[in-house]
Amino acid sequence: MRRAINQDSLSVMPAESQTAWEKQGHCFVVADGMGAHAAGELASKLAVELIPHHYRKASDQSPAESLHKSIAEANAEIFRRGQANIEFRSMGTTCSVLTLLPEGAVVAHVGDSRVYQQRGDQLYQLTFDHSLVWEMQAAGEVTDETARSGVIPKNVITRSLGPNANVQIDLEGPFPIKTGDRFLLCSDGLSGQITDEEIGALLRILDTEQAAKMFVDLSNLRGGPDNITAIVVEVVSESIATATQNAISVRRNSGTKSFSPLLGVVAAVCFLAALILFLIQLWPLAIVSVVLGVIALTTGLIQVFWNAEESSGSTARYGNGPYRQYKAVPNQPLFEHLAGTMKSLREAAEERGWKVRWEQLDKRFADACAKADEKDFGAAINIQSLVIVDLMDQIRKQRGLDNASDSDIDL
Repeated sequence: MRRAINQDSLSVMPAESQTAWEKQGHCFVVADGMGAHAAGELASKLAVELIPHHYRKASDQSPAESLHKSIAEANAEIFRRGQANIEFRSMGTTCSVLTLLPEGAVVAHVGDSRVYQQRGDQLYQLTFDHSLVWEMQAAGEVTDETARSGVIPKNVITRSLGPNANVQIDLEGPFPIKTGDRFLLCSDGLSGQITDEEIGALLRILDTEQAAKMFVDLSNLRGGPDNITAIVVEVVSESIATATQNAISVRRNSGTKSFSPLLGVVAAVCFLAALILFLIQLWPLAIVSVVLGVIALTTGLIQVFWNAEESSGSTARYGNGPYRQYKAVPNQPLFEHLAGTMKSLREAAEERGWKVRWEQLDKRFADACAKADEKDFGAAINIQSLVIVDLMDQIRKQRGLDNASDSDIDL
């Protein structure tokens, strides 16, 4: 709703044959670009084009090794393009890749675009946000309450493809796959506007196409401050399921990873500012700068020992994911919120004179309310979501705003 340019990109690349799936699986990519002018748009576009291309070419290696190599090569090319043109200097993009393989789901990611897995009444976040607030939480520097308060900016990321010649890439999985499992890849334009519990509930009760549309529409209805991209994947074939069905659970492993360059820069700037403030005798501000510098430096040092070790081989266990777990349960508060959204939409449409087929929508809304009265909130939210998507489609066609990016695929 507030961006003139869409800097998000996505790629959906299912395997072309059973043999291809057994070797490299199905591949999905979401990227969220950053940079002035069209730099972010170019960076994300390059990521979703280059990563699947290099991944398919590296078929002589294990899928995880191929995935890691393909992202590293994409980073090198984005960096090269940025260095060659001053307008694209320091352009970057997040990147989250999901591959569904015979051994399970393997994820590779850089930045804060997310990959979720929904199974039954549980939602798992498979990726770790490479953001300042998540790094500080992981290091124990801030509480969950402080992180939610917004005191620490949520949009400061600590890693991205493109700004530097080399980038640290996280691998996660493999996670067991069952028929009926659903996966969501999304940019922070979605996860920043819809809560994890809401994501889980909507992902559970809506079909893939409607879920993708609802995620985009609901994010826009809540202000749409950023571009919104969603890929919803559902496993519908038993042939995709993994042979071993271990339980998915949030866990922590020991290991090492490199010090974040961004945290190093933040610490250096804070210490330099403290020195200047001391020299001009602004003692309180100087002390605050020192404290912030110490926090950034400590966070960087602690995170060095946070990540799980990454061993080689197709059956290796990568990373620490899932990192968080939520209930995926449709409930009364979500229905009431959607009902309120519907009311606000109607008021706006009538005020602006938009032509809407109210008779049909009103009937379906009454059906949703009847289901809610029966405490069947799954059916109520399902119907209400379809009403909102339909209404938004009618409004969007009149306003020429059908430029949101969403995709879905059944496997």
